[in-house]
Amino acid sequence: MRFERRLKPTINIDLTPLIDVVYQLVIFFMITSVFKTAPGIALELPGATTAAAVAVTEIRIVAVSEDELYVGKERTTLAGLDALIAKAVEKIEPKDRRAVLEGDKNMPYQLMVSVLDTLRAHGIEGVGLTTRPAAPTTGGRVGGAAKAPGAP
Repeated sequence: MRFERRLKPTINIDLTPLIDVVYQLVIFFMITSVFKTAPGIALELPGATTAAAVAVTEIRIVAVSEDELYVGKERTTLAGLDALIAKAVEKIEPKDRRAVLEGDKNMPYQLMVSVLDTLRAHGIEGVGLTTRPAAPTTGGRVGGAAKAPGAP
């Protein structure tokens, strides 16, 4: 009796396409994820027609009231702001000292001036104010005085 040898087919699963798809999904979720960097405070930012994106700077200040200010993620009051700013700028070169100030549109003007004064006392001259893009105006006009009703 004569036996025939049959070769068994080798089953091999190629995982390369699966790895490629998983890699693309990871990249997709990394790009589309939104991370909130500011403390969880709901602010209604004032509008500006020239609003533009600001690069991330070293110091971010969120002003809600005199009793509630944030430097980065640390909460303080207006009286304690000086110490937190001093701590934040001690490792930053004087030429690289910049800050971004966020505040509610109903924030008192005196509070903003006090925060800016504290920043300037610590050598921070470049301060950006966070805004949101303004709603489009009707009539295609940007800025300027409004026309009186019935005026040409």
